[in-house]
Amino acid sequence: MAGPAWLAGVLAAAMILTAGYAASRLATARVRPVATEADADGLHVLMGTAMAGMFLPQLNLLPSTVWTVMFGIGAAWFASRAIRARRAATPRWQCQTPVPHLIECVAMLYMLWSVPAVQHGSAMVMPGMGASPAVTAGFPAFAVVLALFMLGYLLWTTDQLASLARASTSAPAPARGPEQRALVTVRSAASRPASLGRPAGTPPASAAPLPQPATGRPLLAPKLAACSKMAMSIAMGYMLVTLL
Repeated sequence: MAGPAWLAGVLAAAMILTAGYAASRLATARVRPVATEADADGLHVLMGTAMAGMFLPQLNLLPSTVWTVMFGIGAAWFASRAIRARRAATPRWQCQTPVPHLIECVAMLYMLWSVPAVQHGSAMVMPGMGASPAVTAGFPAFAVVLALFMLGYLLWTTDQLASLARASTSAPAPARGPEQRALVTVRSAASRPASLGRPAGTPPASAAPLPQPATGRPLLAPKLAACSKMAMSIAMGYMLVTLL
């Protein structure tokens, strides 16, 4: 299946931006007291760079063999993380959901193996973007399964982004000060009004604040992180469809 050349350029630019954003998260977490999932961000740096080279061969920086080794190591790491996550608490610098990243590594390995294709120095060429159909070899059914997973992960991430937006709008108002007290009227079982004094800024039980990270540090830009995951899922899903 072929794709338009302009779309390849757009997706390559999106992957470069995604890789740059993931790298900025790693740098920010080292200089500011914020929490981030360093292993997932590191993977997205590699994935964004590799996929930009797949869409536009002149942007590829490394031979496909090197990329294969890197993503093989990534697959082993996230597989071990998925196993250990069932037995012990996850450190905050590691991703809380390693299985999707494991599948991403598997998808990258599949694409690298399916399209060793045309070599221009160290460049890789995706099908429909300058390579001959004869160089494409793979398992279309497996590509369909991976593409469907990317679609499901995109929908799940979108739902998580909507949940973050709802949580931010329903956050309790800041306290007005310990010296201010409000008079709260409640009704007893006999429907008689009663007055109870309590600090004005104390939220009710139904408006308890959202849980904080285990380290006590705020999570770095969770909405932007979700958007970068969505962009990665769209680009990978499109790549897998081109292999059909």
